[in-house]
Amino acid sequence: MLVVIGFSFGALLEGISGFGTPIAITSSLLILLGFPMLEALTFTLIFNTAPVTFGVPITVLGAVTHLPTDALAKMVGRQLPLFAFFLPFYVIGVYAGFRNMMRIWPVLLVSGGAFALTQFATSNYISYALTDVLSSLVSLILTIAFLRVWKPVADERFAVNVDRLADTRATLPGIQGWFPWIVVSVVVIVWTVLKIFIIGDVKIAWPGLDKAVYITLYKQPYGAIWDFQPLATGTAILVASIITALMVKLPAREYGAAIVDTWVQTRIAILTVATIVGLAYLMNYSGMNYTLGLGVASVGPFFPLVSAFLGWVAVFLSGSDTSGNALFGNLQVVAANQLNLNPVLMTATNSSGGVMGKMISPQNISTGVATTELKGKERLVFARTFWHSIFLTILLGVLVWLQQNVLTWMIPPH
Repeated sequence: MLVVIGFSFGALLEGISGFGTPIAITSSLLILLGFPMLEALTFTLIFNTAPVTFGVPITVLGAVTHLPTDALAKMVGRQLPLFAFFLPFYVIGVYAGFRNMMRIWPVLLVSGGAFALTQFATSNYISYALTDVLSSLVSLILTIAFLRVWKPVADERFAVNVDRLADTRATLPGIQGWFPWIVVSVVVIVWTVLKIFIIGDVKIAWPGLDKAVYITLYKQPYGAIWDFQPLATGTAILVASIITALMVKLPAREYGAAIVDTWVQTRIAILTVATIVGLAYLMNYSGMNYTLGLGVASVGPFFPLVSAFLGWVAVFLSGSDTSGNALFGNLQVVAANQLNLNPVLMTATNSSGGVMGKMISPQNISTGVATTELKGKERLVFARTFWHSIFLTILLGVLVWLQQNVLTWMIPPH
């Protein structure tokens, strides 16, 4: 149940909505099943590293760095799947110990393997906008199907309260509780396919600013291009919510109230992301990112490790991989060019490193404790997740160093 709900279902929620939604919902479900509150929230935060970076974060990363988004998505898709495959084993090992992890290794292999393979294939060969949704759906479906034909040996020490969950589900009108996730998944997939073949985005050179700033470091003007995307994924989710409301015959007043509640819940996050994206462009046009990039390039051969931690710091501060990419994406390009490193690899690492910092971001932790009885104990959650975050970021840094110096075939052409 920890893998099915915390990993596969949580990844689906992240791919569809984000903004702390998977943390709030999956940790509550795990607590309902009998998991201790602190463990449930800790493991949910760790699992949340797998599906964060694709979609809007990659789009923003490409916009602020002027690197091709497809190449960035492919590079991230050659880093994070390794961690996605590893995460179920890692979390179960921490929770139940190595011996118990080995007792259920087949289901961990199916869950992590299905997610990792789909994440790689979708990001590299289909569309990065669909990566999180398809990866989580395939993982969720195959894991549940596998558990119907393979049952692990029960251990009373880790028993969950399935009856309690069944009692709660009995109060819901059947499959209706699944309508939002089914509808939004279908709509996002169809929407993205239509967007690819009908209309993607319209690039508009902003009057008075495009190429008005000259970058002496690169001896070229800096472009100011606005990507107008009328068929963005957010619009698809809005359409999906309307379809769901019609299917379940939700009164217009209640639908309006849900919109108001959503705005109240996310307004600070929306303002934060908008402000940081604006700050990122200001840092680019003023030359601050170029100065910072030259500064961090002084670490020389250790930069691959520093690159991962730059993304980690950016997301820890902002709570969003999108904001982190906007903040330090161009800095990574500058440092990579100064050190003759691959700029796509280092820029993608900013996004991959950011997801490792998301588990300790105050925004995510606050969202998690708000739905439990851990309010006021954020420091306990931070202390439990901090070293996991550091460990995974160091592993990413080692992988990046190997990709730059040994496994160069893993870097996509651009």
